[in-house]
Amino acid sequence: MRRRLPIVGLQRLSLVDYPGRLCTTIFTAGCNFRCQYCFNVEIVLEPNKLENISEEETLNLLKERRGFIDGVCIGGGEPTIHGALPTFIGRVKLLGLKVKLDTNGSRPRMLRRLVEEGLLDYVAMDVKAPLDRYQEVVCAKVDVEAIKESIRILRRGRVDHEFRTTIVPGLISEEDVKEIARTLTGSKRYVLQQFKPGKTLNPKLRDLEPYPEEVLERLRDMVAPYFSECKLRL
Repeated sequence: MRRRLPIVGLQRLSLVDYPGRLCTTIFTAGCNFRCQYCFNVEIVLEPNKLENISEEETLNLLKERRGFIDGVCIGGGEPTIHGALPTFIGRVKLLGLKVKLDTNGSRPRMLRRLVEEGLLDYVAMDVKAPLDRYQEVVCAKVDVEAIKESIRILRRGRVDHEFRTTIVPGLISEEDVKEIARTLTGSKRYVLQQFKPGKTLNPKLRDLEPYPEEVLERLRDMVAPYFSECKLRL
């Protein structure tokens, strides 16, 4: 019996998840990281308690919305932990829709397959921290070599992409941002994302005050020379 992608959430219309496109965002169940600032708490910790949306229901929705949306963003959780991902994306592509993948980069073999089979039009990879601090920030066992390989796969340029880091006060420092930028030197696009308090995985961060916008602007200006394009996402 064919494996099915565990879809536990749908946002019918997003203006921000896929740069330059109107998209539907799909959320897959489960994640192999436990990032303290993650706001998809149920998807990460208790996906079995969420309603499962079938692939057929999802694809029917996408068919209905063709012409209104022109893209699909697949996030989570972490989509690449699911073996059913390539087949599902292939079915989405048959609808004539562009596909963006949000990933933590922990599964380079899956990422490479998706890229080589031409299933992706855009990839956003989260670079959570300097490589020597990864485990501390994501609160899970990390194969740093896998992260590095995913970075290499994207930097080969076969698919449009961005690297991005969420800037969390007390967790990601100015020196951390510099170190991440050094790791990614020469990459096409790097995005500094504003931390948003609320329902975070670590309850201690739920009322944490984000960095002022001018601090993020200074960090962007500091690392911009490393990249073709460097911007903020507030």
